[in-house]
Amino acid sequence: MDAAKIKRAARAMEDKIIRTRRYLHARPEVSWREFETTDYVENRLRGLGLDGIRRGFGGTCAGVTADLSGSAAGPCVALRADMDALPITEENSVDYRSQNRGAMHACGHDGHMAALLGAAEILAEMRSEIPGRVRFIFQPAEEIGDPSGACAMVKEGVLDGVDAIGGMHLWSFVRSGLVQWRSGPVMASSDRLNVTFIGKGGHGAMPHTAIDPIVAAAAYINAIQTITSREIDPTDAAVITIGHMNAGETFNVIPSKAELLGSLRSFNPRVRSKMEERLSRVAGGIASAYRCEAETSVKYMIPCVSNDADLTKTLKETAVEITGPDDVEESPLLMISEDFSMYQEKIPGTFFFLGAGNEADAAYPHHSPKFGIDESVLPLGASLLAAFAIRAMESFRENITKI
Repeated sequence: MDAAKIKRAARAMEDKIIRTRRYLHARPEVSWREFETTDYVENRLRGLGLDGIRRGFGGTCAGVTADLSGSAAGPCVALRADMDALPITEENSVDYRSQNRGAMHACGHDGHMAALLGAAEILAEMRSEIPGRVRFIFQPAEEIGDPSGACAMVKEGVLDGVDAIGGMHLWSFVRSGLVQWRSGPVMASSDRLNVTFIGKGGHGAMPHTAIDPIVAAAAYINAIQTITSREIDPTDAAVITIGHMNAGETFNVIPSKAELLGSLRSFNPRVRSKMEERLSRVAGGIASAYRCEAETSVKYMIPCVSNDADLTKTLKETAVEITGPDDVEESPLLMISEDFSMYQEKIPGTFFFLGAGNEADAAYPHHSPKFGIDESVLPLGASLLAAFAIRAMESFRENITKI
């Protein structure tokens, strides 16, 4: 792999990559509605002369994939970028701010697409030097979680013939240009808890004639925190968060039911698999103690992002070659989730972070209405993706030769 050539090509198209990001930033579309975004990406891919362009996933016309075949038969490495925006009204005053009120690229997906389109252009120019095939995946509906865009694409065969996959997330929490990698678990699974306590409605002034489900729900919220503190090995991190409670219509009436919605996060599949039983058991005990009935369910949504050791080693070596060792470090564990894990359930994959934060114009967290990124890192993102694809192919071929 000629890392210097890739870096030169990325630097030469810096203005184009930034213009691409700004064009997409101004035209955000939320999950499963990325129709104009898909039009734009598809036209760019066709302009590069890519093969096997496929559009429309999850019963919509959103999402697009395309292949680039190199000079020789070899392994296929996929590169993925997410496309969707969040249902947020942007508060930035930049001239390329969102033109679609109520939608905003507040997590960096516009930058992901711009970087991957840049990588596609770099690799298309180097077609004769590619020892295999690259599949570019532009995925809808990452933010929505359920139904996940990655889940739909996997079910519809987007990984057919693919040997490995790589993905990148711009990260405003670390300084610009820092590449973070991690082998094994890196991002938590994400599941949804639904609990309903059913009591007996009545007058707020006569609670003895009713069965109050709100009191039971309040006790439950406190009690389930002992699951993480007393039932799970302290070395296995987990989070139970109740983010929504719905009960009653007015101040002086005891309702007949109270509904809770919560988020469950963990890195260990064994912890994840036992969570529903534990939450249901506590709900049953609380309901019995407070004379209620309880209904509990867990919807399993996004598994843990767990990076393949060999591919992550390849990514780390690639990043060192592209940026130098001082700008490459191991990522901490992150309790947030990413549906990139859906691809990793099928094939080896690695997911890395590229720092895009600065104090001038990228100091706000992801999902903030004032979120921004340091656009100067976008050519670096393009070069990392392009170089990783070639390096991964070379590694596959070396391993086959050894066998």
